[in-house]
Amino acid sequence: MPGTNLTREEARTRADLLHVDAYDIELDLSSAREGGTFRSTTVVRFTATTPGADTFIDLVAPSVEEITLNGAPLDPASFTDSRIPLPNLAAENELRVVATCAYTNTGEGLHRFVDPVDGETYLYTQFEVPDARRVFASFEQPDLKAAFAFTVTAPTGWVVVSNSPTPTPVGEGSAQVWTFEPTGRISSYITALIAGPYVGVFDTYENGAQKVPLGVYCRPSLREYLDAENVFAVTKQGFDYFQEKFDFPYPFAKYDQLFVPEFNAGAMENAGAVTLRDQYVFRSKVTDAAYEARAATILHELAHMWFGDLVTMEWWNDLWLNESFATFAEAVCQAEAPGSKWPHSWTTFANQMKTWAYRQDQLPSTHPIMADINDLEDVQVNFDGITYAKGASVLKQLVAYVGQDAFFQGVQAYFKRHAWGNTRLSDLLGALEEASGRDLRTWSKAWLETAGINVLRPSIVLNTDGEIESFAVLQEAPALPAGAKGEAVLRPHRIAIGLYELADGALVRTDRIELDVDGPRTEVPELVGRHRPAVVLLNDDDLSYAKIRLDEDSMAVVTEHLGGFTESLPRALCWASAWDMTRDGELAARDYLALALAGIGRESDIGVVQSVQRQVRLALDAYTDPGWREQGLARWAAAAEEHLRAAEPGSDHQLAWARTLASVARTDGQLGLLDGLLDGTAEIKGLAVDTELRWSLLTRLCATGRADEAAVTAELARDNTAAGQEHAATCRAARPTAEAKAEAWAAVVESDTLTNYVQEATIAGFQQSDQRELLAPYAAKYFAAVKDIWETRSHEISQQIIGGLYPSLQVTQATVDATDAWLAEAEPAPALRRQVVEARAGIERALKAQVVDRAAGAR
Repeated sequence: MPGTNLTREEARTRADLLHVDAYDIELDLSSAREGGTFRSTTVVRFTATTPGADTFIDLVAPSVEEITLNGAPLDPASFTDSRIPLPNLAAENELRVVATCAYTNTGEGLHRFVDPVDGETYLYTQFEVPDARRVFASFEQPDLKAAFAFTVTAPTGWVVVSNSPTPTPVGEGSAQVWTFEPTGRISSYITALIAGPYVGVFDTYENGAQKVPLGVYCRPSLREYLDAENVFAVTKQGFDYFQEKFDFPYPFAKYDQLFVPEFNAGAMENAGAVTLRDQYVFRSKVTDAAYEARAATILHELAHMWFGDLVTMEWWNDLWLNESFATFAEAVCQAEAPGSKWPHSWTTFANQMKTWAYRQDQLPSTHPIMADINDLEDVQVNFDGITYAKGASVLKQLVAYVGQDAFFQGVQAYFKRHAWGNTRLSDLLGALEEASGRDLRTWSKAWLETAGINVLRPSIVLNTDGEIESFAVLQEAPALPAGAKGEAVLRPHRIAIGLYELADGALVRTDRIELDVDGPRTEVPELVGRHRPAVVLLNDDDLSYAKIRLDEDSMAVVTEHLGGFTESLPRALCWASAWDMTRDGELAARDYLALALAGIGRESDIGVVQSVQRQVRLALDAYTDPGWREQGLARWAAAAEEHLRAAEPGSDHQLAWARTLASVARTDGQLGLLDGLLDGTAEIKGLAVDTELRWSLLTRLCATGRADEAAVTAELARDNTAAGQEHAATCRAARPTAEAKAEAWAAVVESDTLTNYVQEATIAGFQQSDQRELLAPYAAKYFAAVKDIWETRSHEISQQIIGGLYPSLQVTQATVDATDAWLAEAEPAPALRRQVVEARAGIERALKAQVVDRAAGAR
């Protein structure tokens, strides 16, 4: 039985048979305030290449009331297993399906949310990968594009937004009707509907005669925090940059961006109606890194309007093309667009995206960028660091290989050739080959069709005068993790080598050499005869995708002067290298802590600071010898308080250190400071103890037993919003009592009533690294429950539980053994197996790192 799955072969067979012309979709949302279900009527017109053949259309719904194919009724009871069989097709067909569909609280399909501030109901759709079928009957695969026309009945006074411009509603009384114009030919997963008493701010993008209406929407309870002018500014920069680089005008009639509640992802590229998580409407002070991240998301989704929406992958094995391209595009636009506030975006890319990619590429589930996607379950777990971050890193390498001008010339030809159609990787590579004159087949095979990551090291031999006698770049291909498919390979790399000298404590680049690295050893004759610089940095400017190692002398200088680099990117590359060495057991976790303590105070890039803060905490929680861990945490907490008190008042660094202290405070003095900041009896000059920071402080106080239910209730009374309710759930689950853990576990595992966000918040509170003994009994409970969770919950909900409740804090061989026993006995579905195996890999890595740290302690 297919359940809700769809295989690639089934999709290919259906695509060969059908050409879909148009959908007319009527949705009755007039009773949305009551919740439950809604009426969905779909009329779809399509042709069949083989009259008399059979096929099916997809639908996930509580019931079907009517099925009519070419005027003949079909038995509604034929609807089963998320499919409606369509027998004996004609050459030209018209299908009508009337169904009762359900609202969700999981962020999939048509999500329904009630704002506790105003009691109003807010709806939005999220269809990627296969969830348009939760709202209307559809041929749910990306290569069966069609025109979509929505007619929506909704409560009077609501705002209704879809892919086409919003029409004037008609009708009187309690409900009105919005009739939208048909879209261009798009895939079902990028159709959208957002409805409710949202509020909007409007502007227009103008470029000569071109005028594109722009809208930004949110709930009224967030309107006072909505900085629409900043959103519009980034959006217009993106329009300017992408239209110039793509040489193709924005392809849709308008561009709306809607900040919606309880959104699972960062955003979704619905054509002309992008949805974004409304945490991007900042209720409290955030660092500039948060604004940069929001801008990157805005640009990512805008790039998708061309790459993904206008031209769409044929099947999900080319999902990476959509996501990698948009991820690359967001970074290059921020780096190059005139007036960009974040021209250092490649630093952020190296610091965050690359780190994500390197971690993902060393898991047993690593896979080629061009993954083998056999069915929908495969793709739903493939929105990972390889699909996004490694793919974008490799595109950056491709740009260095063919040249940026040739790259964008190829992209321009690709858009013109395939507008409103579907493509494969070969279509893009063909266009790039034509533009660049390079044969990319060998490059593609090495970079896109193999898994794993290379390591680059310098080999430097000096003569007695300290001059370089020989210099080579050594390339290694470490074995893939156990269980991974394929073999490790060496790859061609286009890299730069940066030479740095110390000048008054600053590390300044004095020369840069760009070259091709291929094979296990690449000689660099240009450096022979030169005086050895203080630091030699391979892959300077971060052109390629590889783990970088410093030679011993460079490492010694960097350890002492990491904050001395005058540019942010080489600092980020050295931080990333040190972190990667820590994860690989080449650098003890306590030594990484020492490096961080020595260098983070001189780090000016707030995004790098916050990444190092997160990595230090992970190193202390997972990679340190358990016997030394508390000592390391105490050093880190003391440093956090010191940096908090020393930071410039009101600065981003001050806020970052306040949040760090709020996560790690452990002494009576530190916890007393958190208490005082919360109740107003203590003050740090310039630190705004606003809504979000208050919850951070309270969460730590709850986790350490210094705050009780009364404190949570009082804070919720101050902030009785959706976000406040989520924070309260975290606080309650964080309490260090057996009763609190049992309540949290029951709410998540034994009940399915929590919304996606409240469940996520509860899990976050449950997993407290200082409560390992309290959580130990839940390891066995996890393995007893996890398969049933996978089989009975939606994808998003089950994924939260499977990853979030895995006993990752129980870093013992017993956890590995219990995982292995479960994998052998449970015979889990491939997608479930992947998630559990990935979690197991984290325990194995931590065990190895702890051995290294223990040895370092014995030095």
